[in-house]
Amino acid sequence: MKLAKSLDRLGTETAFSVLAKAKKLEAQGKPMIHLSLGQPDFKTPKHVVEAAKKALDDGHHGYVMSNGIPECRQAVTRKIKKLYNVDIDHERILIMPGGKPTMHYAIQCFGEPGAEIIHPTPAFPIYESMINYTGSTPVPYDLTEDKDLKFNPEKILSLITDKTRLLILINPNNPTGSFVEKSDIDVLADGLKKHPHVTILSDEIYSRQIFDGKKMPTFFNYPDLRDRLIVLDGWSKAYAMTGWRLGWSFWPKNLVEHVNKLLINSVSCVNAAAQFAGIAALDGPDDPIHEMMEKFTQRRNLIHKGLNELPGVECSLPGGAFYAFPKVIGTGMNGDEFCKKAMYEAGVAIVPGTAFGKSCEDYVRFSFAASRDNISQALENIKKMLG
Repeated sequence: MKLAKSLDRLGTETAFSVLAKAKKLEAQGKPMIHLSLGQPDFKTPKHVVEAAKKALDDGHHGYVMSNGIPECRQAVTRKIKKLYNVDIDHERILIMPGGKPTMHYAIQCFGEPGAEIIHPTPAFPIYESMINYTGSTPVPYDLTEDKDLKFNPEKILSLITDKTRLLILINPNNPTGSFVEKSDIDVLADGLKKHPHVTILSDEIYSRQIFDGKKMPTFFNYPDLRDRLIVLDGWSKAYAMTGWRLGWSFWPKNLVEHVNKLLINSVSCVNAAAQFAGIAALDGPDDPIHEMMEKFTQRRNLIHKGLNELPGVECSLPGGAFYAFPKVIGTGMNGDEFCKKAMYEAGVAIVPGTAFGKSCEDYVRFSFAASRDNISQALENIKKMLG
């Protein structure tokens, strides 16, 4: 069969390949500590699960509106108002089956041969995959140039040309765990006012996983940019709802109709019961988030200290999300070699930095969405591995 050449430009998400290898070794009897997937190890809050059960009992079994039921979109705008004191029209909110469709549709809207899309590296791999798939020119800004793996707003602004269509930002960042504060976002937002042809895609999926009491510098704070702003967020990380496949995004008015057509052409709609669960999560208490963040803070401190005590390993302090992204070249191994040795010798599954960008061969990603006991054991195993 003759396949489309564009398929050759499509990448993948290596974390799932790492998981498959680790599971195969487990099946053969090798103990394995899983620190690869970005998945909270907590249960979805009980009141959220009960809301889904009630929705099913009440007969919500059929198709719903492609852009999401109005009640769910309105719940999103209520939460935005509560968190950021910003009023948003719920007609500009689209409910998605997770966060990836927003990445996919946003890049589809702007990506084509001749277009430039600015993106971070390292970054969640689907971004560069989709840029390449559309035939656009990827224009990366390298976070490894900064010791804390944060982006430089002036550097980003210097990359903008008349061919730039879309600027992608991830804050807090996956895979680095870095967090850029409002002062730098202010500089970037002010500079973007001079480039009205550039649309901003702000990935804020980790907006509720920020450490040390710091506030999320959401792009909703900049009304002058709102007509060319896409915000990606959702339920997966904040409410431990990864398997529910439920996300939401905010769009410029003139894009809503186009993205809704993309939804109709691809997934039809998000399942109804999950949307009622999403409403319960947003309107319910934030106690489960605070409880998770207490544990994530303890784990962050544990893994940061432990990694920096390993010979040849350097790790910056994560400011958000639940990832550590240490540099391991001082061990005499690059990231790929380190990960392979960690899996087969230490029984620890982690992801090489090259899964998130070509410039990251000296790095690996640890997910600390795991118990402190497992993190401590993983660190001990790797210490023995390094001899």
